[in-house]
Amino acid sequence: MNHAKSAEKLFYEKYNCSQAVVCAFSDLTGLDEKTALAISSSFGGGFGRMREVCGTVSGACMVLGLLFGGYTPGDNAAKAAHYALIQDFMARFKARAGGSYICRELLGEAQVGGAPSERTPDFYKKRPCPKLVYLAAKIVDEILIEKGYTNV
Repeated sequence: MNHAKSAEKLFYEKYNCSQAVVCAFSDLTGLDEKTALAISSSFGGGFGRMREVCGTVSGACMVLGLLFGGYTPGDNAAKAAHYALIQDFMARFKARAGGSYICRELLGEAQVGGAPSERTPDFYKKRPCPKLVYLAAKIVDEILIEKGYTNV
């Protein structure tokens, strides 16, 4: 499955950026759609339009946590390995997204809060969001392939 194309399609169907990434990986995470949408709903627009960490990054980290996270409390080696995986994802995203994973920097705007923007053709022309959704999911797929997943 091409999770990047699936995530991009979901974004164009008006899911928020984080929801699009998390839902695209439901085939691997086992999350039903309702749960996937609910747990990722708060992260769109960089945490509820606060323009902090890009929602695509938050969604991708949730997917990586579902697939590779979880360890016994006190197991610092497992925690360190998972944090290294997340740091690797973040570095890849930042390098390929133009030097940031902060929503307001990626959008080139500092306006925070308020209602979500209307999804019009102009919205999609002005915003890098569809490309960022695609990129985040693509990087997760690359990591999955490197970790031996064959159904990516």
